[in-house]
Amino acid sequence: MPEIINCVLNIVKFSKNTSQLPFLSERLLSLGFDVISNVLETGPGWRLVSPHFTTLLESAIFPALVMNEKDMSEWEEDPDEYIRKNLPSDIGEICGWREDLFTARKSAVNLLGVISMSKGPPMETATDSLSASSKRKKGQKNKRSNERRSMGELLVLPFLSKFPIPSDSNVSQKKILNDYFGVLMAYGGLLDFLREQEPEFVTTLVRTRILPLYKVAVSLPYLVASANWVLGELGSCLPEEMSTDVYSQLLMALVMPDKQDPSCYPVRVSAAGAITTLLDNDYMPPDFLPLLQVIIANIGNDESESESESSILFQLLSSIMEAGDEKVAVHIPLIVSSIVGPVSKWLTANLEPWPQVVERAIAALAVMGQTWENSRSEESESDKSHEKGAMGQVAIGRAFSLLLQQAWLTPLCTLDQEDQHSPPSSCIEDLSTLLHSVLLSIDGNHMIQELKVSELLSVWAEMIAEWHAWEESEDLSIFEVIKEIVNLDRRYRLKNFIAKEMPPPPAPPVPDCSIVEGIGAFISEAIKQYPSATLRACSCVHILLHCPTYSPETEGVKQSLAIAFSQAAFSRFIEVQSTPGPLWKPLLLAICSCYLCYPDIVEGILEKGEHGGITIWASALCHVSNGSFEPGLTAEAEMKLIVMTLARLIEQLHKQGKSGGDELQNCFTSLLEVSLRLKEARDGKEDEQGSDDAENDDDDEDEDEDSDNDDYDEDSETEEHEETEEEFLNRYAKAAEALENGSLIEEEDVEDQELDLELGQLIDIDEQKVLLSLIDKYHHVLIRGVVLPSELVMNFLNAFPGYGSYFQQYR
Repeated sequence: MPEIINCVLNIVKFSKNTSQLPFLSERLLSLGFDVISNVLETGPGWRLVSPHFTTLLESAIFPALVMNEKDMSEWEEDPDEYIRKNLPSDIGEICGWREDLFTARKSAVNLLGVISMSKGPPMETATDSLSASSKRKKGQKNKRSNERRSMGELLVLPFLSKFPIPSDSNVSQKKILNDYFGVLMAYGGLLDFLREQEPEFVTTLVRTRILPLYKVAVSLPYLVASANWVLGELGSCLPEEMSTDVYSQLLMALVMPDKQDPSCYPVRVSAAGAITTLLDNDYMPPDFLPLLQVIIANIGNDESESESESSILFQLLSSIMEAGDEKVAVHIPLIVSSIVGPVSKWLTANLEPWPQVVERAIAALAVMGQTWENSRSEESESDKSHEKGAMGQVAIGRAFSLLLQQAWLTPLCTLDQEDQHSPPSSCIEDLSTLLHSVLLSIDGNHMIQELKVSELLSVWAEMIAEWHAWEESEDLSIFEVIKEIVNLDRRYRLKNFIAKEMPPPPAPPVPDCSIVEGIGAFISEAIKQYPSATLRACSCVHILLHCPTYSPETEGVKQSLAIAFSQAAFSRFIEVQSTPGPLWKPLLLAICSCYLCYPDIVEGILEKGEHGGITIWASALCHVSNGSFEPGLTAEAEMKLIVMTLARLIEQLHKQGKSGGDELQNCFTSLLEVSLRLKEARDGKEDEQGSDDAENDDDDEDEDEDSDNDDYDEDSETEEHEETEEEFLNRYAKAAEALENGSLIEEEDVEDQELDLELGQLIDIDEQKVLLSLIDKYHHVLIRGVVLPSELVMNFLNAFPGYGSYFQQYR
């Protein structure tokens, strides 16, 4: 080991000649620094290397950090490559460390960070754990003891403090500037060390050693870019009052203009990355408007550095929207209108993949659209506020529609008939968010025509019908668009929604399928995918079958949807059938909707999919209907759908001559149980509404008392339902089993499970009349021919006394 250390120490001393070394030699230097970093993590290695810390810092590490001629040349000739190597951040692909970019400087920075955190050799005795525990308990007591002070405090910072900060008096001295570049690189590597220091320590360092550079920023673009990067690295360590000063300096750097020589493009990019880091660490500028104005003014600016700078600004814009939320929402209509024009210039008519700047622009516009929607849901109910919000939504919808037309419709018009095919499906998630904003802006048929909604939806439906790149972050907005499309069709009867129409030439050719057929293909495929997609897809099955108005001419479309949905849902159910879990209910309910539309056809599909398929489905449906099943039936719409399905199923079984088996008895028992639970749910809802009305009539004093009592009741309820250790272990055992069987539902999908089903036209059917008609017609078989639980019958008769004449033998 000593020989290895000596050899590596001799190698890294060549770092002072980094600018003159070829790539392979520089890579050897980088690996040398990496070897030392790894050796330092061992006790024997620390004892071997620590005597050389001072020499290593002065003769190897710092010389690798100092700016050289190669850096200046790269800044001018390939600024993106310079940024990759020297100013890494999370704001873009050009700003991230990649393994092939691990230069000697980067490895030296890493080694400096390891040295700065070092506090002495690790203990090697059997009492390691006891010593570590003892040290943790002592905490602050030993923090300042000399023997445990870190090398960052004892060696690194004192060494760096020897280098004077550039100012007006010494700005012409090249060595001072180059050395201070190395100091800034070193500060960037001390992040872990600085995080352990008191906030005042970091504040003093930033205020005395970094911020003064901005006073002479025009003369020092190389140093200002590095200072931006360091401030971004320290973003998580800065107290709020310091963040305000840092933000103001970064905003100035973001607008630093290009002089004749050198370019300030890396300065602006590093400033954007640092501002993003501040926002990610919960810093809120007093006013976002100046920053937004700077971004809008520079996006698409002909004087900016190619498209890459606009790409970075779009990413910064996304971060601002996510951080500012309602504080920036008021500016969104103007921002959208201002940047759609530049984005249109980058969109080409050919079907090749879009440039990166377009993808990031669309992502930023999608974030803005979502932020605007969220802010509208929280806006006040005043007429003035509502009118202003509606006007803003229309402005956003028009801008997004123009962009979507250029992205989707223009390529279809510019190609020959034989060359036409779907536009690329890149950015489909973000484009769907834009489309959703367009749909939300519709307030009449004139808007549908103006924004070319039907044409856009036709292309979009064709794109998602061929969608195969299933990712959980890639399809959320698609389901939202589907629901909004159905809502629009109910109000305005969209063209090409159920059946495609052939427009006169020279209009673009009609896609091969209607909008709802394209959506149906997507839903059928989504049911087979990961659990959360299955949940959302099953909820859309009910919407597509029951909400649109199908005419006799379009009944075939509805039938084809029911066939595709029932096939996909039953196939997926067979996959998860072995272990009852969260996927059971949505899949079985989806089949229910299909069955109510075409019982004979769906029965044939179930039997074809699995021998005894109808029996398997009926048994599972009864199992889900049981009150002990988790997650059980919680929404009234779910219970209503089950009641209507079981009634239809019982009637079908009777017609098929299967009235004497256990299957019929189980279905009828479940039918009574679910009908009873549905009645109880509705009665409880009415009682709750009556209680709310009574509370509203009370005076303020009574309301305060009620509020106090409610708080007490909530606290009591929380304590009463506190999870025990046994319940906790059981819950996790079930989750592990579900994960093993591939049916685990992610926590964020719980809300999807609780969403009420949209039953459309079925909601107008009185399920109690359906139940009464069934019992009246088949009571001689259903009641006299089977044995029902007496407790269930008595509870049912208490809720529905009008049925007493049919259950005389149970009285």
